[in-house]
Order: sequence, then C-alpha cells, then structure tokens
Amino acid sequence: MNEPGRFDPPGFDPQDAQKHELAVHVRAGAGLIVIESRDEPRAIELLRHVGRETLRPLFVWSAARGLKRQDRESGLDGTFDQPLELLRHIDQRNDSGIFVLTDFQPWLDDPVAVRLLREISRHGPTPGSTVVLTGARFELPESLRAKALRFQLSSPSVAELEAMVWEEAGRWSNGRDSARIDPATLTLLVDNLSGLIMKDARRLARNAIYDDGVLDASDLPALIKAKFELLDPGGVLGFELETRDFSSVSGMPRLKRWLGLRAEVFRAAEPPPGLDRPKGLLLLGVQGCGKSLAARAVAGLFKVALLHLDCGALYNRFHGESERNLRESLKSAERMAPCVLWIDEIEKGLATGDNDGGTSRRMLATLLTWMAERKARVFVVATANDISALPPELVRKGRFDEIFFVDLPNASERADILRVHLARRDLKPELYDLEALARHSDGFSGAELEHAVVSGLYVAHAEGKRLGNAHILDEIRATRPLSVVMREPIEQLREWARSRSVMA
Repeated sequence: MNEPGRFDPPGFDPQDAQKHELAVHVRAGAGLIVIESRDEPRAIELLRHVGRETLRPLFVWSAARGLKRQDRESGLDGTFDQPLELLRHIDQRNDSGIFVLTDFQPWLDDPVAVRLLREISRHGPTPGSTVVLTGARFELPESLRAKALRFQLSSPSVAELEAMVWEEAGRWSNGRDSARIDPATLTLLVDNLSGLIMKDARRLARNAIYDDGVLDASDLPALIKAKFELLDPGGVLGFELETRDFSSVSGMPRLKRWLGLRAEVFRAAEPPPGLDRPKGLLLLGVQGCGKSLAARAVAGLFKVALLHLDCGALYNRFHGESERNLRESLKSAERMAPCVLWIDEIEKGLATGDNDGGTSRRMLATLLTWMAERKARVFVVATANDISALPPELVRKGRFDEIFFVDLPNASERADILRVHLARRDLKPELYDLEALARHSDGFSGAELEHAVVSGLYVAHAEGKRLGNAHILDEIRATRPLSVVMREPIEQLREWARSRSVMA
C-alpha cells in the first residue's frame, strides 16, 4: 500500500510492443492506416510515441478545428478545415509526416477524396506521408481496402488500469485524508474494467472512489452493472446483478467440488503453467431441479458478472437476423469478460431441423466456432432439459469441460430445500418436521417443494393462522409432481444420464 497522501503508481511497461509494431509499419512506408476505436485520445497518444520514435512530425485534423501539429507549435494550426484542401496539402508535402484524420468516415463517399487518399498511400521509392484514419467504425470503399492497413488498438493493460485507479485516488485526496483502497477489491475492479477504453474505465473508477473515498467490495456490483450498460449489448443479452452463493444450493456435491477446483484458475489473469482456463459446462436435468440456481451460483463463486442469454429471444423472422443476434450477444459477452454466460434452455435455440430454412444449423455453427476460438474469460454455463433435442456436435467431448446431470433431489436434499425456502420467508425451519415432509415428497423437484411452501402460506393466511406442518403436507399430497405426470420421458432422461454424464 502507498503511504498516506502518496499515490505512486506501480511500475509498468506502457505497451511498448504495440508502439514498436505501429512504428515498424510507419517506417516501412504504410501510406494509409485505419484504427477503429472509440478511444481517440489513446490512439493519438500512441501515435505521438510513434512520431518521436520515427522522427516524424505528427498532425491531427478534425472538421471542427482543422489541422494542428501535436509535437510542437506550427503556423498551420487551425487551417485546412476543408477535407479536399487538406488532402491536397498532404499530397504535396515531402516531410513524411503522420496525419491523423479523426471521424473522416463521411468524406469516404466523395470519389475525389478517395482518389486523393489513394494517391497519398502509393508506395514510391521512399516512404511518404502516412495518413491515419481514426473513428468508431470505418467502412472503406473497395478501391481503398487493399491499400489500407487496419491496426487493432489494444485495451488498457492491467498495469495501466491500476495506475489510473491510484491516480484517481490521489485526485480525490487533494491533500486531505487519503482514499482507502482494499487490495483485493483493487484486483477485482481492474479485472472488471478490462475491455473498456481508458476514458470509460476512468469514469467508472472515479464514481466508485468519489462516492465515499473508499474502494471496497460494496462498489463492485454497481461498477459491473454500469459496464454492462455502457457496452450496450442491444437487448438480447440480459444482465443479472443478483447472483447466488452455493450455500443456497442444496446437494450437487460433485458440481460444487469441480467448480471449487477451477475458480481460482478462472479468476487469474493468466492460468498457471500446464493448466487450461476452464471454459464451461452443460447442466442437464429434470425441470425445476436447480439448474438455473446453479448457473447463478457459478457467477457468485467466480465473483464475476452473470449474463443471461435466452435462446428463444435470438430468433427473428428476417433472414440472417437471428445469426446476427447471436454474434452480437457473444461479442458483448467477450467485452464483459470476465463473466459467466448462462445459455438458458439451449436446446430451444440450437435444435437442428429442416423447418427453419437452416437458421438453427447456422446458429449452431456460429456458436461452435466461437466456443472453439474464444480467448476472452467467458465461462459458459448451458442448461438443457431435453438431451435428445441437442445436436451431437454440441455434446461431444471437448465442447464443454464437463456435462453434469442434475437429478431429482433425494430425501436429505429435499429437507435442505424446504429448510432454505422456509428461512427465506423468515420462518424457523426447526419448528417443522422436515424429515416427514421429505418422506412424503418423493419425486418432487426443488421448484415443486417451493410451491408447496408458498401454497401452504396462502392457506394459512386465509385461515388467520401461522404456517404449520399440516399446511405444507396437505399441499404436497394435493400435487402431482412432474416426475409422475411426465414419468416416461423423465425416466428415459435419467437412464441416459446415468452412464453418459457426471451426477451433480
């Protein structure tokens, strides 16, 4: 920790590799470079370093302020506010300058501007000027695509984000008592700021610190929610702030142990040598037996955001829109990393058939490609009720780290489930004969046991009495559980799972 009143950022290497890579392109004579990013200040700062390294003058142009030299004073400041005039000026110069044109996309529809850019980007015997187009998004005309070099601006590094947080803490202090930063929270905060541009990361960190001068675990939920809203995934992907702890999940000892062994590796910025980062699991089981609760608990255990993807919401009647919805959702999940992506009832979205014009097959191919190639820390938890509806390509070994079957709870687990639901409603579980209730509820799922408690509460309220054992028992006896109503398909599912999956 830093001394009070001092906020010396930890030492870090400010992405020298990226600066060197861009400098190599400039030295090699790249005439046209495109940097797609919302982080314009970061792109200009990177190019300022490149200009110093390559001994080239750096200019920045905008439609509002014209041309301005960045590395020293220049008599050209504020001139050439018209794009065509600017491009002709660049074409006539012979000092091999770097010219950053911000938000130039609207003028790429002008054939004269496009031709001038082609003239500037031509490689002669000696490297000429380099034009760098920066903006949120660029659609280049066909005649420029082959000449343009697209350069990917990396997100701020962990060291840069940590330095920024300490800087904001110093600004809050301003000679007064220093801001208090919990080291463990700082690590989690920096982890969750990854993927944002520095301007947005700084704003979220500032909000967390300036609220009360303290950065601790209580600041994380609001920060993660703000990050999700900032990335604007477009409505198909949902964000769930309320995750669960595995203490609220009855049973599932094998699943809990499996996840416990992998939580630390998933949270680490880099996995230990020899270990692959865990990628995900498939939870198969009877409806109402806690798969959704377990998915929420995974996010709680990993201490990351939970994103909910409802496969039914992906489908759109217009050709290609369903696949686009899936691609955008997966991109949003990567930007939110580290996170848990819960794909609910996955069989509804990926059950391949011949009645949808091939949409489900294309969506399956998109998901499988993403699962195989993704690098971001996105842990996938897929839940399914009907294994027969899932394509073999999805459930083969290697797609998921493991397939767990969530079975109907046994007597001990049913007693635990009743205990949880009674306590959740401020009732004392010790006043009820949970063992007797568990014996009489054979074949009940967790959801059906909760329903029995809730229905009993309604009856007790109507009678003006406190909920008693008899109220719950009467509701259990009046209920026909799904394991009875749908006995044959459920037994078939349980039989399939006994030899082909791991019991949770």
